[in-house]
Amino acid sequence: MCGAVFYFTPRAWSMAALKVWARSSLWWLKVIAGVRFEVRGAEHIPAGAAMVAGKHQSLWEIFALLPLLDDPAVVLKRELNFIPLFGWFAVKFKMIAVDRGAGASALKRLIATAKTAVKQDRQVLIFPEGTRRPPDAGPDYKPGAAALYLQLGVPCVPFALNSGLYWPRRKFLRHPGTITVEFLPAIPPGLKRRDFSARLEAAIETATAALVNEGRQRDFGSGR
Repeated sequence: MCGAVFYFTPRAWSMAALKVWARSSLWWLKVIAGVRFEVRGAEHIPAGAAMVAGKHQSLWEIFALLPLLDDPAVVLKRELNFIPLFGWFAVKFKMIAVDRGAGASALKRLIATAKTAVKQDRQVLIFPEGTRRPPDAGPDYKPGAAALYLQLGVPCVPFALNSGLYWPRRKFLRHPGTITVEFLPAIPPGLKRRDFSARLEAAIETATAALVNEGRQRDFGSGR
């Protein structure tokens, strides 16, 4: 509860505190559960406005990616805004809440809010599948990422990860080992929707499959 004071400080101060909290959470995760992490390809993240789009396998990336971006605007479901403290801070940090039941109007609001974030030189972080997916689940990309790409006119940095091996969705258990997140070369603005969607999915899925296989062989043996 002591962190609640940062709800009343300037947003820049609060964002700095959020990143400190995220880093401390990663440290405790390593100390208590033996879960480490490795970042690859951070040089692909451009300074200033950009889209960052990738896999969502675990709760891990909700906080672990925050210190890696200058000023992230995370696309999240609107229901999270109603959670005490978490939701209040999501509003404070000007995250992008999406009402998934609102159809086309939700997509319009998503684009409008993301445009505001880009004008402020922020990085719009989106999980194109919209929800956590197990490491071996087939791709299920929603239209939101492509719609943002077409409207924002900024580079899109894909990323892959294997966090679901170590922090499975909807489970309390943590498995020791090293989570790897890999940022891939940016997709430049200006592609057609179909070309962008195909390129984004291919980049994310190929790299994710490689990271999942690598993590299994390194930390679980090839049988997991």
